[in-house]
Amino acid sequence: MPNESDESLLKRFRKKVAKAGTMSIVRRKRWHVSKSELRRIQKKKAIRRLRRRQMQRNRK
Repeated sequence: MPNESDESLLKRFRKKVAKAGTMSIVRRKRWHVSKSELRRIQKKKAIRRLRRRQMQRNRK
């Protein structure tokens, strides 16, 4: 964008990177994770996701 400040440029860049999920992919591939560990992590995330959905439903 023309005449855009450095701060707003950086903010826009960070927002696009976050939306694309680039950093989560980089973090995930930074170290080798065994398949059993990956399954354990995915199961843990699924449980947290379900709990959050239940909490949101209970609030309504």
